[in-house]
Amino acid sequence: MTQRRCTFTDASAIVDAFRVALRRDGTLYRSSQRRTLVGCFFQLIDYGRRSGQLNTLAGAFTRHPVEHRIPIEETDEDGIGKAVPETVIRQLDTHLDTLGLGEVQGRRDLPPADRQLLYQTVYILLRDTGRRPLEIAALPHHCLETAQGQISLIWNNHKRHRHRRRLPITESTAQAVRTWQARRPHLQLPAADDAYLFPALSAYSSAGHLNANYISETLRVWVDSLPALYAEGVDAHGNFLPFDRALIYPYAFRHSYAQRHADAGTPVDVLRELMDHRSIAMTQRYYQVSLKRKRAAVTTLSTHVVDRLGQPAASSTSGYELRSVAVPYGGCTEPSNVKAGGASCPIRFQCAGCGFYRPDPSYLPAIEQHINELRADRETAQAMDAAAFVTTALTDQITAFASTPRETVTAPVRDLLLTSRVRAEDRAGYERTKFKRLSGTMGSRARPAVPPRRDRQTLPGVPPAAQEPHPAVISARASPRPPRCRPCRVSASRRRPSPPTRPARTGCA
Repeated sequence: MTQRRCTFTDASAIVDAFRVALRRDGTLYRSSQRRTLVGCFFQLIDYGRRSGQLNTLAGAFTRHPVEHRIPIEETDEDGIGKAVPETVIRQLDTHLDTLGLGEVQGRRDLPPADRQLLYQTVYILLRDTGRRPLEIAALPHHCLETAQGQISLIWNNHKRHRHRRRLPITESTAQAVRTWQARRPHLQLPAADDAYLFPALSAYSSAGHLNANYISETLRVWVDSLPALYAEGVDAHGNFLPFDRALIYPYAFRHSYAQRHADAGTPVDVLRELMDHRSIAMTQRYYQVSLKRKRAAVTTLSTHVVDRLGQPAASSTSGYELRSVAVPYGGCTEPSNVKAGGASCPIRFQCAGCGFYRPDPSYLPAIEQHINELRADRETAQAMDAAAFVTTALTDQITAFASTPRETVTAPVRDLLLTSRVRAEDRAGYERTKFKRLSGTMGSRARPAVPPRRDRQTLPGVPPAAQEPHPAVISARASPRPPRCRPCRVSASRRRPSPPTRPARTGCA
């Protein structure tokens, strides 16, 4: 086929071939890899056209942004990203005595027992410290420091050029390092390698320390030589599920380190320091909130759910998850809306007056803030001499949340958030602390983003602490602000005065 005869159908056929591209071992490439291959192919085509090499290629042979898109495949929610599961790490530990045996990377004049001890120490440090492979390979010879009974590992962050970092480690990890330090002086190594804990295992190395690629290659040989490794769970016949060995590589242990601390409840700011990241957002990419943790949060919070009248509406954990969909400040159990994923409300998302609405107690601070914002908006509308329906609409929204001295609402609606607050605060000290922590878990990971202030849905009730007007509103009542023009948001007192020959304007320019 000539270039002139290529059509859009031919481009689609090539993309379809990339959709089912296989590795050398016969397994399907990950969706992200297939997307990259398609992108590189069409980038090559574009370069050929710009350079004049593909001037005769038909214009119809091009990429369509929708038809030729390979979607990212969603992963199992129980998965923990790139982290090696703890169950698999325990299986690896049982075979640690075989690490470094056989054909491994390194100097042939180094005794096999010494090479085996070297790689076993490297594995322990990767597993227990979560450092990058190069950071482990380039550890200084004297990398342990003891201060006030706490042992720290001295290491260098080569990626961000931050040196002499300190990481607390356990006694067992420190003992593994001491064992290798005691053996290292007996090795016949060049003097240039003395500065590093793990010397270069090649006569052609200029770095003076162990090559990070040697760690990857030796770990791959060891993992492939082990008997069956099993993942968590069983299949339909009760057999253990095999674990993909390709997911075990040196950098994956850094993800395992972060996931281990996250599951143990380590605060994210502390974990950021342990990972030596500058931003918390980067740290959060190294772990996931597993379905197990989400279920634990739902189990606790589901017992505090109330309906729109403030009555308890607790359900089972599975029922709470399967029969509700997230809406602003709570959940919706209306069947048609749940089926549509929250996009088909029969009453146009008037959640405050719906019997299927379930306020979420973890949203109490956000609801209180929203009430104060609504009151401030109403004061602004009154100062602007807005139409009656504007202030009425704002008053109705506030009425759905709370009762102020000038507003009357029914007792059930007025007591809705009060009931949620009392039920949360009546818990014993330990359980209340656990409740607040789980509320944070649900709020930071599971609940939907709150819509902009102007588009938030009306919800009922407010606790007594939030029933008084916001201090900014009281100040606005005492000293009314100049009227503001809504379209241009310019204060009337700051508008440019009109020319003397014309009447002064009172509206927008």
